[in-house]
Amino acid sequence: MNSQTYMNFHGILLYRKNFKERDMLVKFLTAEVGKKMFFIRGARKRGFKMMPEILPFTYGLYSGKISRDNLSYIYSVLDTDHYENISQDIYLNAYSTYIMSLIDVAFPDSTPILGWFNKLFEALKLINNGIDAAIITNIIEIQLLNVFGVQPEFRGCTICGRNDLSMDYSEAYGGLICAKHYHMDPHRLHLDAKTVFYLRKFSVIDIQKINNINVNENTKRNLRNVLDKLYQDTVGINLKSKHFLDQMKDLKL
Repeated sequence: MNSQTYMNFHGILLYRKNFKERDMLVKFLTAEVGKKMFFIRGARKRGFKMMPEILPFTYGLYSGKISRDNLSYIYSVLDTDHYENISQDIYLNAYSTYIMSLIDVAFPDSTPILGWFNKLFEALKLINNGIDAAIITNIIEIQLLNVFGVQPEFRGCTICGRNDLSMDYSEAYGGLICAKHYHMDPHRLHLDAKTVFYLRKFSVIDIQKINNINVNENTKRNLRNVLDKLYQDTVGINLKSKHFLDQMKDLKL
């Protein structure tokens, strides 16, 4: 891509923030060029015509100037839609914002990631359509571990490769270990069989082929606990959206 390119692009709005007195910065994940920050002049002025097209949880087709190294610009909006249910529900909002924050920190700007654009689009669509937001979030978290460089082994035992015995997760060995080797890690996580099953399933599931997923509350809590531990111990990111999500869950309880 040249330093500046005029083009149409498909974008999912990740976040926006005020800039100076009347302007705004809006970050999109685009299908064509990855994550880009756009400068929108006059966005905070009363009656700004483009405001409905840059509301949170908006996606669509835009036209603008894409800059390789600097801020980009949106000149017109060709077609947009909104994840209405997400925007109107504080809990769905919290899960979706956390997913978008994770993807934002996982990849550098200006790097095409069409596969993850499609995953994000489908994840938000599923949440918007009533599929369990906590489980969709778990799937994204598990599949992002490889992007963050953790690369846990979920296919079989990290020591012998077997997958026909009961399994547990070992942080020391960076993945699952089978019952034959439990003695090699006294600090294994002692996960139950259902939690291990879903960790393995979610690591390879195609989110674009999901119609429905039902996971019992106990297993959902176990998945949340193990993923929090993995992210804390191996990824080490500290997102405001995660803290807010945790607060929302506590209030819901």
